[in-house]
Amino acid sequence: MLPAERRDHLLDLLARRGKIVAKEVAAELRISEDSVRRDLRDLASEGLCQRVYGGALPVSPAVADYGARQDVAPDGKRKVASVAAGLVRPGGVVILDGGTTALAVAHTLPRDLACTVITHSPTIAVALLDHPQAEVFMLGGRLFKHSAVACGATAVEAAQNVFADLFLLGVTGVHPEAGLTTGDAEDAAMKRALAARAADTYVLASSEKIGTASRFRVLPWEEISGLITDRAPHDPVIEQLTESGVEVLSAG
Repeated sequence: MLPAERRDHLLDLLARRGKIVAKEVAAELRISEDSVRRDLRDLASEGLCQRVYGGALPVSPAVADYGARQDVAPDGKRKVASVAAGLVRPGGVVILDGGTTALAVAHTLPRDLACTVITHSPTIAVALLDHPQAEVFMLGGRLFKHSAVACGATAVEAAQNVFADLFLLGVTGVHPEAGLTTGDAEDAAMKRALAARAADTYVLASSEKIGTASRFRVLPWEEISGLITDRAPHDPVIEQLTESGVEVLSAG
């Protein structure tokens, strides 16, 4: 098999199986594992897969810049936002993550809802200006422009001084094996700091993020209360998560 044909074969496997195990592919093609790993490195350098130990996973489309992500799966994000907004109770305190799905949540919250919103995202804060009953507290730090959120040591320290009933967490990748992931190490650390301050953490996961992975792990599955997604309940990845004990709230 020529290198170009092998590349196409790997991409096809990734699309059909949702992962590549280098050892298995090497045996199937009767080539060395080093050859498969080299091919996967090349694909990863082009942003076509996310390398993990022993192979590769589909890369998340949610690693694009903030402006571009607003046009990715807008209907799915609105559906997820609708379910997530229903978790915010009158008088409750919610930490609202940054990102385009969290922004959809902010827009979905009833204008007359009396609640407290804690956020490290200036775009979320601005979206709530026309919610007269919502108290908004902003956590500051270095601006991570990719997701329009504050991060870094200052932001993490600020997060340690708040308490909330609920954290609505945004991630770029949701995978049964790789877990909950995002594309930046400091952003991942900030998300963990916020999750530690809330009684319940629910993940905002529109369908394009399901079955994909990014570079940095955010949280293990046992540290979240549930996953909100518009992916169909009978989807193999969703079924695998449900069978492993993850509570999935359907937004389909």
